[in-house]
Amino acid sequence: MNLSGLLPFVRQAPAYQRLARALEEGRLGDLFPEGDPSQGLGVITPARPYLAAALHQQANLPLIVLTTRAERVSQWTEQLRVWTGANRIYAFPEPDALPYERVPWSRETISDRILALTSLLRPGDEQAPVVVASARALMHKTLPVREFRQGLREYHRGQEIDLQRTVETWVAHGYRPEPVVDEPGTFSRRGGLVDVFPPNLVQPVRIELFGDEIDSLRIFDPTTQRTLEQIDRFVLAPASEALPRLAVQTSPRVAELDLSLCHPPARMEYQEDLAHLEQGLYFRGIAFYLPFFYSFPATLLDYLPAGGLTLVDDWDAFMATTVDMDRQAQALQADLIKAGELPTNFPAPYHTWDEVKASLLARPLLALGGRGQREEEGLLSQLFGYGERYGGQLKRVLDGFQEMRAAGRRLVVVSRQASRICELLEERGVAAPPLENVDEPPPSGSLALVRGTLAEGWKLHLEEEAPPVLDLLTDAEVFGWARPAPRRARRSRPTAPETFFADVQPGTYVVHVEHGIGLFRGLTKMGFDGSEREYLLVEYAAGDKLYVPVYQADRLSRYVGVSDHQPQVNRLGTAEWEQVKARTQRAVEEIAGELLSLYAAREVVEGHAFAADTLWQAELEASFPYIETDAQAQALDEIKADMEQGRPMDRLIIGDVGYGKTEVALRAAFKAVMDGKQVAILVPTTVLAQQHYQTFTERLSSFPVSVEVLSRFLTRKKQEDVVKKVADGGVDIVIGTHRLLSDDVQFKDLGLLIIDEEQRFGVGHKERLKQMRKEVDVLTLTATPIPRTLHMSLSGVRDMSTIDTPPDERLPVRTHVGEYDETLIRQAILRELDRGGQVYFVHNRVMGIYQMAQRVRKLVPEARVAVGHGQMAERELERVMLDFAAGKVDVLVCTSIIESGLDIPNANTLIVNRADHSGLAQLYQLRGRVGRGARRAYAYFLHPAMSTLSETARQRLATIAEASELGAGMRIAMRDLEIRGAGDLLGARQHGHIAAVGFDLYTRLLARAVQGARSQRPSSDGRGGGPAAEEAAAYVQPLESTVQINLPLAAYMPTDYVPDSNLRLQLYRRSASLATQQEVDDLEAELKDRFGPLPPEAENLFFLLQLKLHALRAEAKAIVIEEGQVVIRADSLEEVDRERLQRRLGDRGRVSRRAVWIPLDEEDRWRTSLIAALQAISESLS
Repeated sequence: MNLSGLLPFVRQAPAYQRLARALEEGRLGDLFPEGDPSQGLGVITPARPYLAAALHQQANLPLIVLTTRAERVSQWTEQLRVWTGANRIYAFPEPDALPYERVPWSRETISDRILALTSLLRPGDEQAPVVVASARALMHKTLPVREFRQGLREYHRGQEIDLQRTVETWVAHGYRPEPVVDEPGTFSRRGGLVDVFPPNLVQPVRIELFGDEIDSLRIFDPTTQRTLEQIDRFVLAPASEALPRLAVQTSPRVAELDLSLCHPPARMEYQEDLAHLEQGLYFRGIAFYLPFFYSFPATLLDYLPAGGLTLVDDWDAFMATTVDMDRQAQALQADLIKAGELPTNFPAPYHTWDEVKASLLARPLLALGGRGQREEEGLLSQLFGYGERYGGQLKRVLDGFQEMRAAGRRLVVVSRQASRICELLEERGVAAPPLENVDEPPPSGSLALVRGTLAEGWKLHLEEEAPPVLDLLTDAEVFGWARPAPRRARRSRPTAPETFFADVQPGTYVVHVEHGIGLFRGLTKMGFDGSEREYLLVEYAAGDKLYVPVYQADRLSRYVGVSDHQPQVNRLGTAEWEQVKARTQRAVEEIAGELLSLYAAREVVEGHAFAADTLWQAELEASFPYIETDAQAQALDEIKADMEQGRPMDRLIIGDVGYGKTEVALRAAFKAVMDGKQVAILVPTTVLAQQHYQTFTERLSSFPVSVEVLSRFLTRKKQEDVVKKVADGGVDIVIGTHRLLSDDVQFKDLGLLIIDEEQRFGVGHKERLKQMRKEVDVLTLTATPIPRTLHMSLSGVRDMSTIDTPPDERLPVRTHVGEYDETLIRQAILRELDRGGQVYFVHNRVMGIYQMAQRVRKLVPEARVAVGHGQMAERELERVMLDFAAGKVDVLVCTSIIESGLDIPNANTLIVNRADHSGLAQLYQLRGRVGRGARRAYAYFLHPAMSTLSETARQRLATIAEASELGAGMRIAMRDLEIRGAGDLLGARQHGHIAAVGFDLYTRLLARAVQGARSQRPSSDGRGGGPAAEEAAAYVQPLESTVQINLPLAAYMPTDYVPDSNLRLQLYRRSASLATQQEVDDLEAELKDRFGPLPPEAENLFFLLQLKLHALRAEAKAIVIEEGQVVIRADSLEEVDRERLQRRLGDRGRVSRRAVWIPLDEEDRWRTSLIAALQAISESLS
């Protein structure tokens, strides 16, 4: 959305013209009493980004905008992009750590800060940058401009560089060598190719050298590692604010820290950091020592070029925030010293308000909201007014639009419901098709309807008392609520295409399709027939060794079994493995048959075919106060298509925690009600039932839909009333726990059953649900991630939809795993309370929970603390939960009762005590309770001393710490949850088979069994084919017998071509899994792009991959050397016209009953003949 066409209107105002002249002439002080710019312009809050954009566009000057907190920074950056239509708008983020906190900064924070600083130092000629920062971001000390400028390097084509010295310079400025460059601040060197990812660029650069000269510069995609475009030049900025090149000279100052009061673990950490500094090394926590690096550290303001301008959002609020943060930092410093975490003489890592104020007043400055100023005061106070509020009363809205246009006013309406407003206007004969942009000034009396989001509207007057020349309305004015602005797509941490295989490390258990479970020992080279080859070495029982050719690497997969089950390593050359595989094969064939029978039985049962969407359905969906993700929209389309068919629906919705499954369920429920049917929503806990009841009631309040809840929170009398109304048809939607499944609950006309987390119900309840599935449409929701391979295996026998995209405004939860520490608990709670938020404190034992609550009260006397657990009286628990939801409680000390579905957007800190006692699945679900809005959330998983933990608990906590990005559920699934997910779908009896052969092989066998069952019994509606079925077919390919290839070729990737052994292994795994010639060609092109021209050994490897594909199509069993000739052994030759094949080959080969013999000549002509022979055989077979 671009609204830059509205900026010229404010320039017509005399007061604005006076401001613009003073800015141009450098006389801003003349505009204010006593020349003090902190007096302010008197601009109302919603209009401030518009005014800032007008000044920026007119003068094209670098701009720094200062506001209070991170949430306001996000609002400013989004709105400035809307008003300027420009891309050079940057947020300068706060450090991840509070002052004095020893927490490493994230790569994203480091990169975004470097990017903002670079934009100001190199503003460019065309469009000046705008940088928006919060008070804390500005206060934090950073590197001086001179040091930053010294670290800037420009590279261009044709430039000569000393590569060794260049790489050393990068390391000195914070860059880290990595095998694959996929995140900012990293580089990789491979011969004459160097990849580097400067933090000031959106994507990394590949430098190709010819000798010492830069031959080409290419931007590449960090996800695919493929080139996107050629460039002529680029600028590389430092990768850290604490420069490793200055670390050695900094270390003596760090060595003077007084560690006498620090406890031993903290003392050891400081000593380890000091050792890194003395060696001049970069390390993750180096930013903690920023105060030591520079004698005169800078602030963001020091980077503003001459002629730039600083705007303060609100002077009083900014000053109060800065002073408050100084006070909090001093309190935190005292706490950390007292706890033995911080040396007593550690210098302040931030500038005080007095220092910041002096720096501000020394530069051109404007305060949009001034010191001690009322809104009606200030030079521009008469320009802007608040827009008319209509509160969703649509008749008043349309009448208001008509009056404004009749008065010749320009009306611009920005709404996510632009299409709905357009339809309402059309009914009154007004044509206003929704626009994406307004980049030209609209004429008087016009109405522009724009599809998009703004926080609030305003009206613009050119003179005091003059009628408005422009009215801007948003959803806040029209409908009475504001949608959160979509967050700008963040630079996600992509992963290179082969990373999926990265966890097959030496020492891990692997499964070979033919030989069973062994231990992977790594890559090894061996000579064969005079040629060197590389193999994957697997060790089996009794010291047996298996050497797997690299082109067969797809026959190995990492063993993933049932939780802590240690697999039994097989022996080579015994029947043991084949027997295990045969048992598993029978089991999967049985389950595939059962699933297909259920599926087929449902196909022939007559169900209710729901009608197409109504107008009310469209209205309900338009009122959703967020932006639907594509995955949500697709899931909903699939549900509606099922509901509109004449057979009962049974669809599973899989969605990560907080990805919007409830909204999808709500829309499905509304669709059923619109067709005169009742809906039952079954949830596992009373707390969740109450939560859903509130959500459904609020969202459906403007429609004649009756919603009730049935749970133990209700009195017996109230429960009886609800049961009676359900039977009489007086309730449209009833939400409840297993109480809904009681015999006394009878529906008048049930049409849809929605089950939330079915796996949490008992066996008896599941039997009842099984019966209901035959009669009504059923929608099941689960946050248990189902691995994609299992999803694919069940293609065509189970209807599943996956919601795998996080909502726009969500951020990953910052996760800390560490020992129980009361100083940390106090810090975490105060950090959350300071920003007006709330805290979950999980103590998962009712015994001792009240003592723990008392301890929290003692630690943080400022906080209002309450207790909630499942054994409380119903009324008391309900009151506590409602108080917490209403913001009357700051810290809820509770059991895991909050685990399922609870949604309180203001609760954004989670502390879990004794996290080592919880399963990984439960920890993941608990973490999903926070970070459900646009605000950054924090999760602290605390445990006793590490030495007391079991190995399993350590691994579990390490996994939850690693998997902190959005959508990490699927990664966790591959560690712990997948077995639970498999059990939910397939039944617990499959666990033994999964343990016996490993998850990967199990799902491949299942996919093959499903394909076999489907081929015998085709679906009545022809569903289940298409891309999913094709993907499943490719997935089972490694199960089929492979071809043995023994040719005198050195075929591998040399270590000087791909130096990193893990990366080589991953590439071998990828290459062995290729199923088409196009895929082989694509990988070959990728390697040439990433690593340079293929050496002969790699060319040979690609020839073998190509050969393997042709051999599989020709159904060949082996390609070997015998008697100086290449021999293709294939039983399939008996099925082809061998005489015709001989004529086609001529003198290039001799065809016999089950073999083709090709002369091994020296000109390598045999390669062409070999491929031609295989092609001829496969064509004859088809």
